[in-house]
Amino acid sequence: MLLEFNCSNHKSIKEKIRFSMVAGSDNTSEEFLKEFGKFKVLRSAIIYGANGSGKSNFINALYFMCDLVRNSINHQPGQKVFQACHKLSNDQMPSEYNIQFVKNDIRFAYGFSIKKNIIEDEYLYYFPKGKQVKIFERNNMEVKPGDRYKNVFDVSMSILKNNRLFLSCAANYSNIKEIEEAFMFFNTDIVIYDPEINNWTEYSIDLMQNDDRMKKIFVTILQSLGTGAKDVKVKLEKVKMSDLPKEIQLPDVIKNLIGTQQANKIEAKIVYDQFEVDLMTEESTGVKRLFQMICPILDILEKGKILICDELETSLHESVIYQIVKLFQQYKKDEFAQLIFSTHDTSLLDSDLFRRDQVWFTQLNKERATDLYSLVEIKNVRKSENLRRGYVSGKYGAMPMINQKIFQEMEEENIK
Repeated sequence: MLLEFNCSNHKSIKEKIRFSMVAGSDNTSEEFLKEFGKFKVLRSAIIYGANGSGKSNFINALYFMCDLVRNSINHQPGQKVFQACHKLSNDQMPSEYNIQFVKNDIRFAYGFSIKKNIIEDEYLYYFPKGKQVKIFERNNMEVKPGDRYKNVFDVSMSILKNNRLFLSCAANYSNIKEIEEAFMFFNTDIVIYDPEINNWTEYSIDLMQNDDRMKKIFVTILQSLGTGAKDVKVKLEKVKMSDLPKEIQLPDVIKNLIGTQQANKIEAKIVYDQFEVDLMTEESTGVKRLFQMICPILDILEKGKILICDELETSLHESVIYQIVKLFQQYKKDEFAQLIFSTHDTSLLDSDLFRRDQVWFTQLNKERATDLYSLVEIKNVRKSENLRRGYVSGKYGAMPMINQKIFQEMEEENIK
């Protein structure tokens, strides 16, 4: 589970922002919290803010961190580390990323900084029995292992470069349990979904094809939402790219290039009372999104992963989003999945659905830099307050500044 994430100098984020999934002192809905040592951890969090205020950049910073951990081992000599600095930062200002998380009931703390497109600092600690133990600390190309890890990183150090994270190197060239667990948190436990990039159709088909129970649950959910669907037919198979339909004519040179390469051939149909509909070419956008999202979400819930999503409501009805949040709040007590998402849907701002420490806002300051803050940081917000009314009225900030005069002038011009 995710406990805390901090970052600075990433796109619209200039100064350090702090995001936490550790519950505050509020005793509201405590039955949905997860106890971990002296902490109580939240199952979900929601982020509001005007367009361009930094909601997507916050999620992108988390994605960037995970992606660099997973893939920096592949960076070639001389290849620069991508650095998306704030427009007003100078070249001496590092981009920093720090996270605390739990893997197999042990807390970890990991972070790194990038300066002038190379890795400047990096560290990894863990907390067995609640006490901090250093696994490694890094400054530029110098790595200092903790006392328990002397002489076990020799091979990992030999392949380290200033454009590679040491965690990525050590996960691939050592056999240390704590290193592997930390790496796997980034590799498999955090699932970041962006509707403009990700397409989980194949993921969903594969799940339903190999798990009848998953298929039955999906059909039940479709029926409960009033779609009228009776069943689904799915098929996913590997085919040679050269075995394309005859009507698709390719030049010989292209056929030689693709050779025996394989691709996924997918079939998906939604079955109704008197006919069936091809998902990809005939079905509505809303049902397509349900098809993409529901099975992966169920898989994430069952495996206790963390789903982070930008604008979860895209093409989904507000009642569906409400039920998804409730699922994460109430799902199996022995598995702890988390949901973090940005949205513009103010109907979800309900004190029966979210505690005050689960509601976050992004807002641009005078430097056009993102500030991130929680509802608990705002004074005089009662537990029973109508959160939607408070947000829409501007009480919490993070609202678009609309110049009504401009719209009025445009309207008058159109009338003329």
